[in-house]
Amino acid sequence: MTSYIIRRLIMMIPILIGISIISFAIMYAAPGKPAILNLDPEISAEVREAQIERLGLNDPIPVQYVRWLGNVAQGDFGTSYSRKMPVTEMILDRLPNTLLLMATSLFLAAIIAIPFGVISATRQYSLTDYGVTFGSFIGLATPNFWLGIMLIMVFSVQLGWTPIGGVATIGADFSILDRLKHLILPALVLATADMAGLTRYTRSSMLEVVNQDYIRTARAKGFRERRVIYKHGLRNGLIPVITMFGLMLPTMIGGSAIVESVFGWPGIGKLFIDATFQRDYPVIMAITMFGALLTVIGNLIADILYAVLDPRIEY
Repeated sequence: MTSYIIRRLIMMIPILIGISIISFAIMYAAPGKPAILNLDPEISAEVREAQIERLGLNDPIPVQYVRWLGNVAQGDFGTSYSRKMPVTEMILDRLPNTLLLMATSLFLAAIIAIPFGVISATRQYSLTDYGVTFGSFIGLATPNFWLGIMLIMVFSVQLGWTPIGGVATIGADFSILDRLKHLILPALVLATADMAGLTRYTRSSMLEVVNQDYIRTARAKGFRERRVIYKHGLRNGLIPVITMFGLMLPTMIGGSAIVESVFGWPGIGKLFIDATFQRDYPVIMAITMFGALLTVIGNLIADILYAVLDPRIEY
C-alpha cells in the first residue's frame, strides 16, 4: 500500500503540470492584457508600459509560464492584479471558510443520504422508495442558486430565523450559535445535489448487496434485520459509494463558487467568481490548481478507502 501511494503521488506531478499548461494557455490566449484594466487610466503611456514590462506581460507566453511555474514551486502564486496582494495570502485567508463549508456539507450529505439510500433499497418499490427516489430527482434537478435564493426568502426574510449572508454577525462577539446560523443554509444548499446523487448510489449498491448469499445466511442465523443490513450489508455496499466522496471534493469547489456568491460567504469560491470578472489571472490560476489538486487527492483517498473497507482489494 505504501509503495502504491508513493507511485500515485509521483504521478500527480505530471498531471498537475499538464493541467497548469492548458489552463495557463487558455487564459493568456484571451485578447488584451488583464493587468492593464487595473492600472490608473490617468498615468502616462510611458509609465503604463514600464509597469507592464515590470509585470513581465510583454514576454512570450511560454516564458511567462516557466517563470510562473518556478515561483509556484517555491509556494509563490504571484500578486493579485486587482487587490495588489499576494495570492497565497488571499487564498489562505479564505481557505478556512471554504473548508468549513465543505466539511459541513459532506457531513450533512452523508448522514442524510446514506440512511435514506439504505431505507429505499430495503423497501424497494414501496411508497417510501418512490418518495426517496422522487426527492432525489428533485434535488438533482434543482439549481443551487435558485434553492439558495428561495431558502433566503423563506428562512431569512420572512421567518427571520437565519441571517441573509456572511460568515458571522458584523460587530458581534464570537459565538458558535451565531456561526451555525450563518452556516446552515449555505451548507445545506451545497449538499443538496451531492445528497441526491449519494442517495441513488447507496440505493443501487445496497440492492445488489441485500440479495447476496451471506446476507441470506445472516438472516437464517436469526440476526436482527437491522444488524444484518447495517453491519453485514452496509460495509460492502459502501465500497462503490466511496467513489462519490472522492469525486465530491473537487465538485464542491465549483458548487461553492455559486453558493458562496449567493450567501456572501467569504470563501475561495466567491474569490474565484470575483477574480473571473476582474480577469485576475494569478488568482484564477491558483484556485484552478487548488481544484485540480483536490481532484487527484480525492481519487487517491477513494482508492485507499477501497482497501480499508474491503481487505480483499490489494494494490
